[in-house]
Amino acid sequence: MIYKTLIFDFDGTIADTLGETRRIFNQIAPDYGIRQVAENELDQLRHLSLKELLVHLNIPKLRVPLLISRGTSLMRGNITELPLIHGMREVLIELRSHVDSFGILTSNATANVDLFLRTHGLRDQFDFISSTSKLTGKAKHLKAIRKTFSLEPGEMLYIGDELRDVKASQKAGIPIAAVTWGFNSRESLAASDPNYLFDQPADFLRLLSQS
Repeated sequence: MIYKTLIFDFDGTIADTLGETRRIFNQIAPDYGIRQVAENELDQLRHLSLKELLVHLNIPKLRVPLLISRGTSLMRGNITELPLIHGMREVLIELRSHVDSFGILTSNATANVDLFLRTHGLRDQFDFISSTSKLTGKAKHLKAIRKTFSLEPGEMLYIGDELRDVKASQKAGIPIAAVTWGFNSRESLAASDPNYLFDQPADFLRLLSQS
């Protein structure tokens, strides 16, 4: 393994939260004059960048932090009922034995992530959980994590399911593995030129053959 630290996104990458996120969004959207998202609309939305998504749903960027805060608070009531991405448990445990540190960088609340991981018996695998309320704030956090662990850019890998994850990693100068089982589509992720594109959790094990 050429990477010393692996940093994971949470929603859509480790936890299967897409359905719950849509349910909560549709619950609070009328309070802000935002239209709801139909289930048959999700395939279309998966091809959109963050900027395109906000325009499509007519969500003012200034309202995003409030929507995230309220949404993550509501998610806490059901977080223990949400499933892991199928196959992720075994892969996380295997990967952890080959690196120095494991972390999570998410837009979700740290309390939610902590409770979810404890429910699934995985909290001890992770050294830290970091959260940002800004949808576009991950690049700054990735740089801070790298400095905290005294890593060269190429010694750390971020793993996420959205185009904004790819963009944040590229802005921070850190390698990115994009996973296709989360929010954004395989086609849109491939076009963003990530270092790796994984279609199932078992694909992570390819990293172990690199040196």
